[in-house]
Amino acid sequence: MLIIQRHYLKEFFKLLSLISTGLALIFSILDLIDKIDDFMPNRPSLGSLLLYVFLNFPKYLLYLLPAAMLICSLFIFTQASRNKELIVIKATGGKLRNLFYPFVLSGISISIFAFIIGEFVAPDFSRRSDELKNTLENKEKKLIFKEGTLWLRATDGSPVRIELYIPEKRLAKGVSIFISEKDSLKERLEAEEGEWIKTESQSSKGVWRLKRVTVYDIQNKNISEVPELNYPYLESPDFFSEGIRKPEEMGIGELYRYAERLKKAGFKNTKLLVDLNSKVSYPLVNFFMILLGISLSMRGRVGGGLFVAGLGLLISTIYWFLYTMLLSLGYAGVVPPVVAPWLVPIVFGVITIHLFRNIQE
Repeated sequence: MLIIQRHYLKEFFKLLSLISTGLALIFSILDLIDKIDDFMPNRPSLGSLLLYVFLNFPKYLLYLLPAAMLICSLFIFTQASRNKELIVIKATGGKLRNLFYPFVLSGISISIFAFIIGEFVAPDFSRRSDELKNTLENKEKKLIFKEGTLWLRATDGSPVRIELYIPEKRLAKGVSIFISEKDSLKERLEAEEGEWIKTESQSSKGVWRLKRVTVYDIQNKNISEVPELNYPYLESPDFFSEGIRKPEEMGIGELYRYAERLKKAGFKNTKLLVDLNSKVSYPLVNFFMILLGISLSMRGRVGGGLFVAGLGLLISTIYWFLYTMLLSLGYAGVVPPVVAPWLVPIVFGVITIHLFRNIQE
């Protein structure tokens, strides 16, 4: 690697570290400020508040890394162009494509790094952040959710296991309820399905109706079957929705297993398919952003430092707007769920690679 390449790489990563961590830290602090009114009644310690900021850091770093990549590549090579450094390189027989080769590899490496953050680090930190948020708001965690399975306690204290919960249908598959009396198991209910039924009662908005129920009477050693049974001690679906993990709290593996379980149960969750593909497509844009920054820098004088930063943020905002719009269309089923997360990155990538290939030597 040439000395000039090492110099540009050093400056690029120095600036990238500063901008990406700075932006992620600012957004993490803004998140804390947004929640501070909910936290303060319980008088949280400074350490807890700083921990909340720290736990949200990887999530915002993942989101803001593409913008930082574009701004840094624009700034480094715009400055090199303004200082006539690139002209000197070409005058001495150097080729710009060879100069940019380490940056192409860096873009690929950072995309892989972003994928690892999104798969392993951000989901774990987001779960911990949510748990800390509940603690700071003095909210007791009443249910556990993993790959569609729910564990919770009914309002009468009975442990409940729901093998597969489908939020969109307000439907529970494989419901097990363990009813105790005087510290011993009295009865166990096993229902193939549970459905939320709205009622006209003023005291209740609805009730869970269990279907095809097998009742195991432990005390009397009796087994009976009931076609339908209303169980009033389960919370409403709104309560379940609060405890269900968001896509950013799950890695690709967990999202895929959850989607497969829904598929086997006869339900196709379009939103999960979109989120699953976006876990792969979003980190890829880091590679395109560094190529775009280089390509734009080679097309005349872009401007000073503030203009470069503004241009980088503008392009990143346009990309983010188009990307999220396609995701929304994918959620709604207007665009196929496999196409929605990939359409904007692919179009953006084709344009970026075209610009990069046409850089004049």
